[in-house]
Amino acid sequence: MHFTHYAEIHEFFMRELRLVHAPVGMRFFFDDAGLESFRKAYEHYAPVKPLTFCQAELGARMEGLTIVLDMDKLWCQGARFVFGLRDMEEADLRLHRKFCTDDAQARRVLESKPRLTGKKLLAVALSPLCAGTGQPDVVHFCCDNMQAYHILNDWMAVRNVHPLRPVLCVNSAICGGSVFSFVEAQANLTLACAGSYNSGKMERGEINVMVPGGHIRDVAERMAARVAEKGGISLTREGRPFPGPDICQNCPLIAFRKAE
Repeated sequence: MHFTHYAEIHEFFMRELRLVHAPVGMRFFFDDAGLESFRKAYEHYAPVKPLTFCQAELGARMEGLTIVLDMDKLWCQGARFVFGLRDMEEADLRLHRKFCTDDAQARRVLESKPRLTGKKLLAVALSPLCAGTGQPDVVHFCCDNMQAYHILNDWMAVRNVHPLRPVLCVNSAICGGSVFSFVEAQANLTLACAGSYNSGKMERGEINVMVPGGHIRDVAERMAARVAEKGGISLTREGRPFPGPDICQNCPLIAFRKAE
């Protein structure tokens, strides 16, 4: 199956993976012309007050809105750091000290985080894939363990990558994890950090998966081929709908036969 529009990919993921949250396409803007063109082309919303990156994404993930987050409305200092908008400060060291054994380790943790460098980031557009706002730079899934397993297994298959070595950043789960995926052109898997758990509304034990936007069509088409050929998307029970029956493999007790 070939997907022509991102709306088709969105609908396929929601249906076949039984997602609760909409997959969110992120677009990073580094030049005024590109940003202004986007504003004119697509209906969008802006935060009324400064927000964390996780909070801004809720508009796309939970409400289906296209959000343009100008960097002057980005309140989270952790996100401002990984987005390359400011340098390390003593306040960062104090904040990260609780995660580390000493000040030297806290500094190394900050210095090792993925960051956007070069051109200054002006804004990030956050849209559900179905909004059709062009090819995203990164697609973010807020999903459960088995959904993440399927997405990442198929990403590894279409990109011929194994094993996957995800990057989890202290206190920068979605912002840092997305920057890594964007800069390295690699899928990523992160847990919730303190910020995304609280302000990002991830109280249900969700996991973050990031896939480079240029790869998302291939991932969806591999899944769709499995549905067409086998009858279902499940990797745990081939040929079954996602996620497949949650029973012990080869269990003789839980079995069904078509009635006469």
